[in-house]
Amino acid sequence: MTALHNITLQFQNVFLRLTFFLICAAALFSVTATILSALGVLPWLSIQAGIGEGAIIDAGMYVQIGLTALILMLAFYLPANARMMALENAHRKFALNMHDISAAYQMAHAADRGGLFMMSSEFDAVKERMAFLRQHPDLQSLEPEILELAAQMSQISHELAETYGDTKVSRARMFLQQRQEEIEQFQKRIEEAQTIQHELRQWTHDIEMEESIARSQLARLRDELFELLPELSAQLQSPSEDRKPGRSSVIAMSPPRAAE
Repeated sequence: MTALHNITLQFQNVFLRLTFFLICAAALFSVTATILSALGVLPWLSIQAGIGEGAIIDAGMYVQIGLTALILMLAFYLPANARMMALENAHRKFALNMHDISAAYQMAHAADRGGLFMMSSEFDAVKERMAFLRQHPDLQSLEPEILELAAQMSQISHELAETYGDTKVSRARMFLQQRQEEIEQFQKRIEEAQTIQHELRQWTHDIEMEESIARSQLARLRDELFELLPELSAQLQSPSEDRKPGRSSVIAMSPPRAAE
């Protein structure tokens, strides 16, 4: 698409230049022919014209003068059109140069971040970057001025490239990745602890329920035992009580201890 756009722009530029030349030539030819016809050197244009059933007149002179005036008016617009074409070409060239400078600067800055340039002085640093850009296979067609400007921009941003070098950036990314892994492991441990806590809480609840049931059963058993003890005491009275007076067979029973 970019190549097709460039071809279209070139064809349009050629067509505009050809139109400019043809209008200038037509204006010069028509003015010269009209002047010579007015001086009687050349004959006027001969055209028979009429309106409706009116008389037919020779309107060639008027048509020739009108065409000459029209072509002259078109010629007066040519300087403005030329200025517009110059501005468009300059803008197109400026955009192209800025794109090339940006591409060259990005390559130089990437190499600077990788620690390729070692010169400390400003002049040597710019020369080192220019040599790198000249040897780059993708920048062989660029002009030296563009490479020089890109090298100067790269030298100015050397401190930024040193601060955000590839080694430091990779170390920072590795550190952040380790921290992220630690956070994920800590989150997993928290989830496991929450699961264990939920299980212990449920287990404690079940034990408390079982203890409550056991206590209720023990209390019911104790009540039944207290109800049964008086009957046992009455039945344990000996029937030979009359044969052995003075000895009582009644056994005094103390209430049972509460079972824990």
